Amino acid sequence: MHVVECDCPSDSALGREIVERAYFHDSYRAVLTRPDLGIVDVFFALFGHTPFWMKLLLIVRNAIAGLVGLETPTVGEIMNPAIRSEYRVGDKIGPWPVYFIAENEVVAGRNNKHLDFRLSVLKVRDNSGTSVIVTTVCSVHNLFGKIYLFFIVPFHRAGVRALISNAIAAKRL
Repeated sequence: MHVVECDCPSDSALGREIVERAYFHDSYRAVLTRPDLGIVDVFFALFGHTPFWMKLLLIVRNAIAGLVGLETPTVGEIMNPAIRSEYRVGDKIGPWPVYFIAENEVVAGRNNKHLDFRLSVLKVRDNSGTSVIVTTVCSVHNLFGKIYLFFIVPFHRAGVRALISNAIAAKRL
């Protein structure tokens, strides 16, 4: 099993227009060996098992971001994300507010001074079976957003691939 980069699915709640206007976007797909999982279970199979070193990097990044007035998740939301039985728009799933939720997709993210980002976790069924597609979309508001992404994107790409690969290897997906 492996993770492949792909296009953002046209049926995602993110919408084709948002993706096309974004300063940055990427999508990764992996086949699910557990297609019976609900979308919240898929989300936490991916983002509820972040390696300790990755959590520490996020905490340091958030401490620096907080100094310049950016909204960031708490240390507790990163170290021990709360898992609830159901979510609605406006609730936090992991460290991020939910912008959309349906049976097959969760869109979470955050708006900030330098950029807005959205993370979609989407279950899709097609001829090859059931897969998960993780899409990230960033819209920048200023030069700081562009500089931030310049430094973060390589870590982001490697991190998302690692989270998906780890979830597959651990048979959480």
